[in-house]
Amino acid sequence: MKNLDKKLTNVSSGKFERKDFIIADAKDADMGAGRRAPGYKRDKNGKLTKQIESYPFYLNKMKSMTESGLVDIMLMSMTSAERLNNEGLFKDSTVTPAIRLNDTSCIWGMLRNGEYDKHKSRHFATAQLQHAIKFADLGLYSMTFNKDVDLDIEMLNTYRNFRYESENIGMRHFLEVFNSAVIDLSTEEMGQYINDCILRSLSGQKKTEKPIFLKIAYNGPSAMEELASYDPGNLIVGILGGSKGTTRDCFELISQALKYGARVALFGRKINLAENQDLIVKMMHKVILAEVSPKEAVKIYHDELSKKGILSDRELSEDIEITEEILKN
Repeated sequence: MKNLDKKLTNVSSGKFERKDFIIADAKDADMGAGRRAPGYKRDKNGKLTKQIESYPFYLNKMKSMTESGLVDIMLMSMTSAERLNNEGLFKDSTVTPAIRLNDTSCIWGMLRNGEYDKHKSRHFATAQLQHAIKFADLGLYSMTFNKDVDLDIEMLNTYRNFRYESENIGMRHFLEVFNSAVIDLSTEEMGQYINDCILRSLSGQKKTEKPIFLKIAYNGPSAMEELASYDPGNLIVGILGGSKGTTRDCFELISQALKYGARVALFGRKINLAENQDLIVKMMHKVILAEVSPKEAVKIYHDELSKKGILSDRELSEDIEITEEILKN
């Protein structure tokens, strides 16, 4: 049994302990970010350069993280999943491979000169389920609600059709719901809107077609606690990482989300753009287990980087600060 399945069983049965918190490495940036998805090269001292890394380098980071066993899920594009599956990476691994099964145009915000994130999100699918099931039995399905009745109905009907197909071929999924970048709502209102959209979307589903957990933005304590307490054990809430931010932002986000009911963290840039991906995930584990506070974790992280001879991207005095507004309150 994979670590993910063991942890899901404990969460669902009401036996959740901190060690059961699920961590996913979201290395599916090639589905939305284009050429910059692998991140930027570092020199021999670990200092960032302006040169973009190669796709094989990105694949090697997926291999390294999977082989470390530090995460429970490796989320990838179809291309990455096919290559790593053909190498037998996941055959005897405790890590569950997962594939992004559909796309939303709002994740194109990282495309150079694109500005797609200034428009209402549109849904579509690049991947084909008939191929994805050959490499993984778990996938990510993504939605973004626009407060637009026509777009939202079309999106929900497409999600229904996806569930019909995925259930027939034995593909499990987790559901990602983004905050809209273009509708005018306060943080509190956005949290309420997203929560209501999620719950009304799930209420028409039977158990075998429901997502095994959610992936949403952290909209503060009230919104997280409200959603996590709705149907404990049956509705498992996870958080997405968003932008890289400071190292303190990373640790603070996972600490606060766990406190208010999240049981999964799915971090992309916060892991992929770190000075050392294994080290930052190890420190995430320590924060989750309450062995150190988020602030203490940043100090230890910098100390360990120094021991390894790796330059940090920020000075400790800057990296130890909380910069994401939602975390300051």
